[in-house]
Amino acid sequence: MDLMHSAGVQATSYLQENFMDFQNWFLFISTAADLKTTFFVFFPIWFQLKEAVGIRLIWVAVIGDWFNLVFKWILFGERPYWWVHETDFYGNVTPPVIRQFPITCETGPGSPSGHAMGSSGVYYVMVTALLSQLLPQKRNTLTARFPLLYSIRRIQPQRARCLHGLLWTGFWAVQVCVCLSRVFLAAHFPHQVISGVISGMVVALAFEHVHSIYTASLMRYVGTIGFLFGFALGFYLLLKVLGVDLLWTLEKAHKWCERPEWVHIDTTPFASLLRNLGILFGLGLGLNSPMYAESCKGKQSQGLTFHLSCIVSSLLVLHLFDSFELPTDQEILFYILSFCKCTCAHICAVALIPYGISCLLQQTDKKDL
Repeated sequence: MDLMHSAGVQATSYLQENFMDFQNWFLFISTAADLKTTFFVFFPIWFQLKEAVGIRLIWVAVIGDWFNLVFKWILFGERPYWWVHETDFYGNVTPPVIRQFPITCETGPGSPSGHAMGSSGVYYVMVTALLSQLLPQKRNTLTARFPLLYSIRRIQPQRARCLHGLLWTGFWAVQVCVCLSRVFLAAHFPHQVISGVISGMVVALAFEHVHSIYTASLMRYVGTIGFLFGFALGFYLLLKVLGVDLLWTLEKAHKWCERPEWVHIDTTPFASLLRNLGILFGLGLGLNSPMYAESCKGKQSQGLTFHLSCIVSSLLVLHLFDSFELPTDQEILFYILSFCKCTCAHICAVALIPYGISCLLQQTDKKDL
């Protein structure tokens, strides 16, 4: 592994020496590839354009990130920014100098890359959804509930291959950029981002065959959340009893990060877990609420004005929730508040905002009569 890690450090050093002019681009790509973009940007858009895709995005992102956490705890992956300082591989030779950036010092293990895994899974869902909508095919009864996109003119067969190639080229271009970004920032080794891309696609592909998520009851959501949290917590406590600390990377992050303020509590394993579970719980509560059922009634639930109003309002409200800073002086309190914040945010996006806009449009229609 030392040989593979040293090659990864050389790759990081090479990128930083020759592509420093692209620093802002790599920082942007890494930030955009975070799952927060999926939860707070992609989801509200897709949920209104095609509800099934929005639901699948959340499930793929949450379950994929949970698998990522478990894999990281099993594989004990190093990260370049601390490995280069602790390894004996270089002996008396001076190791390569690699720079750190404000988003370099993530606190969890490095393998596989969570950014690469999340990005590949999410973009796989979106690309396949676009292809299913734009290419000629029979209309699926499962996806016919929100037919807004069916107003788009079907693309002629001779152009279908071009569209197919264009979308998948875009998919792989995004994945390459994400991988290069994570290596450039010294957050991951190349083999970690490659394994992340493959793992994310496997999770997304598996959910193409899981149709129960579209009609899941609130109890199914609660049971899933309980299992995910219970397994992760039980796995952590069991190994801790056996003398294995799965949070061993926190000490390394604090020790080798150039600036203490670059070590963020929201990058810890349990912070991301509770955030994701809160989002999944918010989705379940919203979909199984009377407000959601009421907002689906009537002509306005299928209208362009309704959907666009929901998208704009949801993006605004989710941005406000995301920008709300939580106290970080107590970890347990931070985790609980993070769960509650994400739950409330997605109840608003799924049920409260559509219900409010539906009522508003109904009142407008009555006045016009």
